[in-house]
Amino acid sequence: MRSTERTVRSGWRYCAAIFALCGSLILSGCRSPEEYRERADRTAREIIEAKQQEALGKTEPLSIDRPKDILRRRLLEEQGLPYSSEASLGTDKLEPIEHWPEADYPRAESSPDAEISVEPNQPLKLSLLEALQIGARNSRDYQSEKEGVFRAAFLLDVRRDQFRNFFTSALSSELAADTTEAPGRSGAEGTQYTSSYTKVTRDLTNGAVIVADLAVNLTRVLTQGGSSFIGLRSDPSITIPLLRNSGRHIRTEPLTQAERDVVYIIWEFERFKRTFAVGIARQYFSVLRQMDGVKNAEENYRGKIRSSRRSRRWADAGRLPAIQVDQAVQSELGARSGWIRSQLQLKNSLDAFKSAIGLPPDARIELDRADLELLTAPATEIVEQVVREVTAESGKETLPADAEVVLQPPDYEGAGPYELEELAAIELALENRLDLRVANGDVYDAQRRVVVAADQLRAELNLGGEAHFADDDREDGSLSFDGGRYSALLTLDLPLERTAQQYAYRESWINLESATRVVQALEDQIKLSIRNQLRTLLESREALKIQAQSVAVAEKRVRSVDLYIEAGRAEIRDLLEAQDALLSAQNSLTAAVVDYRVAELEIQRDMGLLEINANGLWREFTPEERDYVAGQ
Repeated sequence: MRSTERTVRSGWRYCAAIFALCGSLILSGCRSPEEYRERADRTAREIIEAKQQEALGKTEPLSIDRPKDILRRRLLEEQGLPYSSEASLGTDKLEPIEHWPEADYPRAESSPDAEISVEPNQPLKLSLLEALQIGARNSRDYQSEKEGVFRAAFLLDVRRDQFRNFFTSALSSELAADTTEAPGRSGAEGTQYTSSYTKVTRDLTNGAVIVADLAVNLTRVLTQGGSSFIGLRSDPSITIPLLRNSGRHIRTEPLTQAERDVVYIIWEFERFKRTFAVGIARQYFSVLRQMDGVKNAEENYRGKIRSSRRSRRWADAGRLPAIQVDQAVQSELGARSGWIRSQLQLKNSLDAFKSAIGLPPDARIELDRADLELLTAPATEIVEQVVREVTAESGKETLPADAEVVLQPPDYEGAGPYELEELAAIELALENRLDLRVANGDVYDAQRRVVVAADQLRAELNLGGEAHFADDDREDGSLSFDGGRYSALLTLDLPLERTAQQYAYRESWINLESATRVVQALEDQIKLSIRNQLRTLLESREALKIQAQSVAVAEKRVRSVDLYIEAGRAEIRDLLEAQDALLSAQNSLTAAVVDYRVAELEIQRDMGLLEINANGLWREFTPEERDYVAGQ
């Protein structure tokens, strides 16, 4: 009797240890939603950092948590702008709904935008560098691209998880009472059934699947002197594919694709950052150009008002006919219309720019004119140089009309640093364009899918094996295994019906052809873009010089006509035409300056050489470091 009790007690201790193990496995899987989210973010950041190093040879921080004080939200709050709901301010402002899993998330963390001072009744002045950084933190498109990188990292970890150990654990208990009377029994007797189940599954990269489970059953009669017994069962099994679906390259294809997809999306995100930064710069310079256009239109309008007043005085004095007064008035009205139109166009462009960098279009913002002055400084120097040249040429003898006319084609004298030799620019683009790397990677992916589709045409031959160990209904509680039951299974599926697989195989070849055509089309598009950008640089530089000469001539013409009118040797129409010509030349000169600068950024983007850091700021390519000579 004592021996039996000791055996039962030892059995209970053994079972308690097994239950504790099962309990620890269960508890290890019972994390809070916050822990799961933080674990997902941590894993994704580790994957992204590793893939950044692989794809770009560098790493940079990447986060998808939007802080509370991004500039958009601060403008809404501090400038008193209208908004429809708390969703406009951010997810941390939303009222938690019923059963909300995390009370303190999203958290209201701070961002670098907090350093930007917003005055309630004053417009916020932004420079180009500030606009680039604000766009990286506030743009909804920028945020969506970052989230896409994280989604690819999440999927990769799911694919990796297929080749990790899977634990399944369960613990159950049942209590039953028997009230029937039988000889030798007194009162009600109860029986408690307790079972624990643990299962481990492992997929191997060669296609084999291993499953091992352990079950513990415990029965105890809840009566005085009642008996107890323990039952154990273990059923390991393995399945090994020998033909179809065998081999690492077949089994791990989804994982391989997920690994490559993260690299692709990192390349695509880098490409997006460059395109985004150049787009913001283009819109920023466009607004500055229109600001300059408003200034020119205002000066032209003032000049037309003065001309109209002058014509009226001269008409009253009998020095001008009434028709010329009407011409001056009409020109004044046209100048007013142009001035108003330029102001409204500026407001439209500024609103579009604010939306592009993720700010409310009704926010009070103005751009820094210092950037325009810095941009147009070279053009001002060119105009001054042209004036000096025109002055110097005025005393020289003019060629006769029948003299031979020699046309001077545009040359590369005074060319900018990005007017590279065409072949060198194309080679740089083909070497550095990240979207071309993605397209070439898609070709290799399509090749692998041909291999996978071909594998599905083969016969399926699987080798399986199982073992069964059981030790049940031992009243003495001993835990020894007397033996086991083993079995092996070989299954064969002949390729008699492979209609769906044959079309999938044929389609894989079509997809491969399509992928190669994408590479060819993109390659031609890159070459076309580079050639066009080089021509745009040349045209913009020539336009800059031409418009600088036009401005110098128009200014001289306005001064001359003004003097002729004072002397009674010109009509008011001549002055009005000269003023219109000056306005057009001034606007064209600013447009040429902006076009040339934007073309410099665009060709760097199209060559894949414009680097953008995590804050949205760029680092420009320096051709001098590679010894490229413009125009050669």
